[in-house]
Amino acid sequence: QVQLVESGGGLVQAGDSLRLSCEASGRTFGAYAMGWFRQAPGKEREFVTGISWNGYTDYGDSVKGRFSISRDNARNTVFLQMNSLRPEDTAIYNCARRQYSYVSRRGSDYDYWGQGTQVTVSS
Repeated sequence: QVQLVESGGGLVQAGDSLRLSCEASGRTFGAYAMGWFRQAPGKEREFVTGISWNGYTDYGDSVKGRFSISRDNARNTVFLQMNSLRPEDTAIYNCARRQYSYVSRRGSDYDYWGQGTQVTVSS
């Protein structure tokens, strides 16, 4: 059983930065794609970004140029650096692991999920 634990969320002001972390249990972390999704109250879950086993990255249109994903396979950890935060970035952020090596934008393609971390951006 794989466990994912997110950390780093909090309350910030518009324009600030935050760095989220997601640590995974289990072996062969580097073989799998990892993704970040978010869900705001009353809205559907949204793909934020993902990273494939080889470092290929993909970003949702609303975060391109502001967010950056990276991974440290030695630490079984994926990071989400969020810059120039906006109030509309307020949501619960979840990391997820895909069973396969390449990133997908569909949440249904991921088999393990973290419990989520709240990010709140005030105006």
